[in-house]
Amino acid sequence: MARLEQTQVLEGHTDRVWNVAWSPKGDSIASCSGDKTVRIWQRHGTTETWICAAILEETHHRSIRCSSWSPDGRYLATASFDATTAIWELQGSTWEQVALLEGHESEVKGVAWSSSGSLLATCSRDKSVWIWESLPGNEYECVDVKQGHTQDVKMVCWHPKGEVLVSCSYDDSIKVWVDSDGEWECAQTLAGPGLGHSSTVWGIAFDKKGRQMVSCSDDQTLRVWACSFDNPGQARCKLTATLSGHHDRAIFSVDWSLQGVIATGMLRSCLPVSSFFSVCAMT
Repeated sequence: MARLEQTQVLEGHTDRVWNVAWSPKGDSIASCSGDKTVRIWQRHGTTETWICAAILEETHHRSIRCSSWSPDGRYLATASFDATTAIWELQGSTWEQVALLEGHESEVKGVAWSSSGSLLATCSRDKSVWIWESLPGNEYECVDVKQGHTQDVKMVCWHPKGEVLVSCSYDDSIKVWVDSDGEWECAQTLAGPGLGHSSTVWGIAFDKKGRQMVSCSDDQTLRVWACSFDNPGQARCKLTATLSGHHDRAIFSVDWSLQGVIATGMLRSCLPVSSFFSVCAMT
């Protein structure tokens, strides 16, 4: 059986690291932190050593909670507790801030690009989900604001093959949003006894084909959903499995690899808050 081994610890942030994200090509990593900066990490030459290639700073004035790469890797969106989302563009070898998205009334908890790169979604402690359209000249227009959740929204995630958006919240629910003649509507709410989670839903992820979705929660369970989005107007997710007994604390993050493996993350009380993170490799 293959083993996962730590190859390097990347240090440089001076406060907790909230999120790390691989670039689409896998040649860069973006890390965002409570120190109000984003660091871009790349391999040094032909070696396996990772170095900090850029520091994105002096834009956000509170913790940066999340980052998301555009599908072509040219842009990076960063969401902050200062209620803004910044858009950065790689111009030659330099990252430049080209837009600042404002409108949320409280901390922005998540940001995600659609698979086409034409849409961006943000979510916030203000209980709303905002959908933005990318326009020529690095302009971004808010095309809809959804208020369907009753508590702060923890994460937004786009379907990998189409423009279907999923959000999860402190209100214990998951919502599926679809475009209906220019207005985004909630096609389905995954919640309630016998179906949804019984506590905060922290994360969601699709498999590479978008046929299945996994969610993680404060209730210490994972739920796996079969998804049918061939007709967006009739988008449906059906609960197929509840995985319990594997975690003894809240599950804060989940992801689905291209090889079909689900990885989860939870907080251990014995671990300190970290201002670094590790790069690992399969052996």
